[in-house]
Amino acid sequence: MAARKPLLRIPYTDVFAAPRTIPRHATTPSAAVAALSAFMTAPPPPGLPSSTVVLTGAGLSVASGLADYRGENGTYRVNKAYRPIYFHEFLASHEARKRYWARSFLGWTTLHKAMPNTSHYALRDLGHLGYVHTVITQNVDSFHHVAHPDIPSTVELHGYLRATVCTTCYNEYPRDTFQDELARLNPVWAEFLAEAIEAGAFETEQPTTGAPAPRTRSSLSAMRGIRTNPDGDVDLPNAPYTTFRYPPCAHCLANPPVAEDGTKMIVEVDSDGAWALPKNISQTDSGTKVRCPGILKPAVIMFGESISPSVKHAAEAAVDEAGRLLVLATSLATYSAWRLAKRAKDRGMPIAVVNMGGVRGEDVFFAELDDSQSGADGVRVEMPTDAVLPPLVDELHKLAPAGAYQKNSGLEAGVVDPALFRDMLS
Repeated sequence: MAARKPLLRIPYTDVFAAPRTIPRHATTPSAAVAALSAFMTAPPPPGLPSSTVVLTGAGLSVASGLADYRGENGTYRVNKAYRPIYFHEFLASHEARKRYWARSFLGWTTLHKAMPNTSHYALRDLGHLGYVHTVITQNVDSFHHVAHPDIPSTVELHGYLRATVCTTCYNEYPRDTFQDELARLNPVWAEFLAEAIEAGAFETEQPTTGAPAPRTRSSLSAMRGIRTNPDGDVDLPNAPYTTFRYPPCAHCLANPPVAEDGTKMIVEVDSDGAWALPKNISQTDSGTKVRCPGILKPAVIMFGESISPSVKHAAEAAVDEAGRLLVLATSLATYSAWRLAKRAKDRGMPIAVVNMGGVRGEDVFFAELDDSQSGADGVRVEMPTDAVLPPLVDELHKLAPAGAYQKNSGLEAGVVDPALFRDMLS
């Protein structure tokens, strides 16, 4: 029997134990920067490369205004009643897809206008300085690709929201274009979205803290009950999701795919071109064994879906080709991320963790570590990444050979034209 591929599982929701600070004196940003500098510049363990691989999580994008999975001190902040859709549910149920795409249609606005922050650009600079070759990210916001499209390279462990992908032919389509189609097929929803945006109901989270942005009195009364969950999913109580429509895969519509038995799998559409259930399938089609063609999904790894072998191998190779691991802004609550940190530990790689709140299994990563060492053997600090990464770049830049890399002043040389960001998300 073949081994099953690893599936993306719902992360731990419990509060992790409070972390210990390593080195014990690294309780201020300046001391943390000194410890991280020692970590990045120390000779690697015998037989390991000198480069560092970085593993990032949702907390890295908080300063960009996106919601984090965990709040103050690592408390799980997602609505306890919120249950994300599973991959098999998305494939099996037309009604579930309506609900998913309606909520995503509303939430796309927040992600679409957000931009990378200083932490993303600091990783770019660490790459240019030669310290970091690869970033493995759990984030699906594409900020790493925007901030550093070349060096360091990026492995998107859980996919990306900038595109949709067909579950039949696997062609990808820009999410921006898909959003326009959703608006065309759902004019009442599009009107509601425009009113919500005007009322400020979808203002991004506050930078650094991640707290919801202040609402005006009118926006609160007009859009009461709107709640944004991680990854741009918007909860709208009592919304008529059953009326929502979504487009099919254009390729499968024009070129009907062939089933395993040789028959053509015709993509049904309504009079406006929205995906429609085949006439021989029930309205809910929940649990049906009939594989409906032409269904588009976000190009992210949904809960219960397998990470592609190529991505899994790329992430493992990135760990195996480095001599140390820097974990940033993640509690490692998802197994797909935790196993990479465990892989680094098993290889004898020094590990540094910068995260607000506890981290899954971190006592194992630092069990034998002396709290009085400089940071060369490992670091654990509880601070926002934007408080330590930019000054770390400044510190390491001083150590670089003259002319090796001219650091950009501020973000000016690295600011991305918003139009380019829209292209990356599309």
